[in-house]
Amino acid sequence: MASDAIDPQLLDRLAEVAVQVGLNLQDGQDLVLTAPVEALPLVRRIAAEAYRAGAGTFTPILSDGQITLARFENAKDESFDRAPDWLYQGMAKAYEAGAARMAIVGEDPMLLSEQDPEKVSRAGKANSIAYKPALEKISNFEINWSIVSYPTVAWAKRVFPDLPEDEAVGKLADAIFAASRADQPDPVAAWEAHNAALRKRRDWLNEQRFSALHFTGGGTDLTVGLADDHEWSGGASEANNGVVCNPNIPTEEVFTTPHAARVDGVVRATKPLSHQGSLIENIEMRFEGGKVVEAKASRGEAVLQKLIDTDEGARRLGEVALVPNGSPISASGLLFYNTLYDENAACHIAMGQCYSKCFINGGELSEDEVAAKGGNSSMIHVDWMIGGPETDIDGIKPDGTRVPVFRKGEWA
Repeated sequence: MASDAIDPQLLDRLAEVAVQVGLNLQDGQDLVLTAPVEALPLVRRIAAEAYRAGAGTFTPILSDGQITLARFENAKDESFDRAPDWLYQGMAKAYEAGAARMAIVGEDPMLLSEQDPEKVSRAGKANSIAYKPALEKISNFEINWSIVSYPTVAWAKRVFPDLPEDEAVGKLADAIFAASRADQPDPVAAWEAHNAALRKRRDWLNEQRFSALHFTGGGTDLTVGLADDHEWSGGASEANNGVVCNPNIPTEEVFTTPHAARVDGVVRATKPLSHQGSLIENIEMRFEGGKVVEAKASRGEAVLQKLIDTDEGARRLGEVALVPNGSPISASGLLFYNTLYDENAACHIAMGQCYSKCFINGGELSEDEVAAKGGNSSMIHVDWMIGGPETDIDGIKPDGTRVPVFRKGEWA
């Protein structure tokens, strides 16, 4: 059994990190969790940890790669324009009632790579439309939520294709435990120290009040205007329900909201993007007035084009994030084919929906007020990596003064 390659003690610690650091689950709070069925060993540990923390109810929703494939191989054409909106409406209702949200990721990143991209795109779009009521509660940070990972066989074999199954799972598990700080003697204390370091970066950026960031290096020459009254976030953050949580386990980034109409120049990806079972390589985009006017990729270009055609906001940015090239995930030298990890190895931008939390008093702003300040709205939020050892970033102040932020991929 490949699961025998995973240290049970470290899996216990990962569950502890997920509930105590990731969610900071409150006494009496319900928890809704989604996970691949293969992650049941971690799901069960999180359930126990959640109930020890005082959870009201714990509701797991499990997915399975073979069932997903069964749809693409057998379903009628009209199936691909449908999604279980009743399920997402129920999740939205749970969040409205105060439930926390956790996702365990570990699905085969290339599961749908051999399927018809048109059907993959249609199914993804239908799902995005149905999911929006629940996603808005998350992207607006109305609740405490978090994402962690589990080393499934399919994912491990993508990352370590030349190793036997057990060995691949063991190596991926070790990488997950290290990145999540579950391999530390006291992982909760290790996270406190890490969050303090991220908070220091975040506070400095907020003090600077830059109006734009200028990225250069590796074929990129991109000016990202920042939204009016933007606020940098990173590490532990307070959700609108008053709970301080870590939405991403692991995390190495500080991030904020770009201005949807003030992005100009050319940007090149520094890592492949794994999206809906397809690998998109060597992305290059040109922005004018905030909008993508040209996009290409050496592989997966059809998937990329469909992605940015999802809706009007899909061609504009919803996030810009700074990650030093020396981050532990980057230093591992691994391509994880998983955005949660790969985005924490490099500076990145996200197409689509912005985080309304990344504004001064963001929790009190209406959708119209967020839009008026430059925040983008879309059914998608897809991160891709643009930073590396050649990346230089200057912060530009409203009077045109330039301040070094990154040099050669590291904090200046």
